[in-house]
Amino acid sequence: MTRSPARWGTLLSLSLATVLLISGCKNQESDKDVMAKVNGYKVLRSEVDKNYKRQIAGSPQKLSSEQDQMLRLQLLQQIINRQLYLQKAEKMGVVVTDDEVETKFNEFKAPYTKEEFAKKMQESGLSEDENKQELRRDLTIEKLLNKEVGSKVTISDADIQNYYNEHKAQFNVIEPQYYLAHIFVSAQPNVPSPNIPGKAQNEGQARDKIKMIYNLLESGDDFATVAAKYSEDLDTARSGGELGASPESQIKNADAATREAVLKLKPGQYSQPVQIANPATQKTLGFRIVKLLGRDAAGQRDANDPKVQQLIRTQLRNQREQFLRAAYDEVVHDSADIDIYYASQIIKDAGLK
Repeated sequence: MTRSPARWGTLLSLSLATVLLISGCKNQESDKDVMAKVNGYKVLRSEVDKNYKRQIAGSPQKLSSEQDQMLRLQLLQQIINRQLYLQKAEKMGVVVTDDEVETKFNEFKAPYTKEEFAKKMQESGLSEDENKQELRRDLTIEKLLNKEVGSKVTISDADIQNYYNEHKAQFNVIEPQYYLAHIFVSAQPNVPSPNIPGKAQNEGQARDKIKMIYNLLESGDDFATVAAKYSEDLDTARSGGELGASPESQIKNADAATREAVLKLKPGQYSQPVQIANPATQKTLGFRIVKLLGRDAAGQRDANDPKVQQLIRTQLRNQREQFLRAAYDEVVHDSADIDIYYASQIIKDAGLK
């Protein structure tokens, strides 16, 4: 998405305002290689540069001077926030074990062949050890926030009942709902599909690939796992191909092949490969396999319905965690000693005080 110069300027001003509030607009001078200090920890220019290069890798658009500075400020702020949490975790005795890192790393690695994963590591610009170090930091922060924030959130049965009473109309479903997942293979060349094995470049290749996927499912492979590895719908692949809830009217308005396939399925079943064509030209766009995860009838959902309760519980938990996390962020920043020399230099160069 292209932003206008005025938009970039506004965003830059906001970023400057944020970091200067945190740094307290301190005028201390710093070595040119130190962009900030967080409770004595030095954030070096090389650390920001490394993240910067990864961020712009593959981007054809050259950044203007202001865009460049804004991006570096944002990355610097991310590093500062991460360092604050890591320091807090150390004080709290929050530790991530080697086994936890290895388990998470292997989960990330699982969908790829050895060659595919090596390519992904190369594209990331980090070695395997560096990726594990980043993973350890992420898991440490996740553990800290679960301990300090997540564990403090409780949702009672009364909370759920009160929310249901206040939003009862929200749970009145006017038509049957279908919960679907799919695996999609495009027959079009040059469709963006990074890290997807065997990207088809024409109809014949797409047909062969969807047959191979169908055979995997018939052999007992898990649908979600296969979708995560092979589906070329990048928006749903990571969630196992899940499409969410679709009202019956939407199913009936879908292309004929998909509609007929879905209406024949029982919950838990998946279709044979379905050909998707452009309705105007009849040109094949791709193929899909659709799975019916579940189906709900129309009508008012009761407060005792487990799905309703889980939906409300999740929504309330997310709201409360988000609120407490924002407050926790403020407390952590307020108790920290932060100097952001890079922001001060930008202000100085702009002739501001």
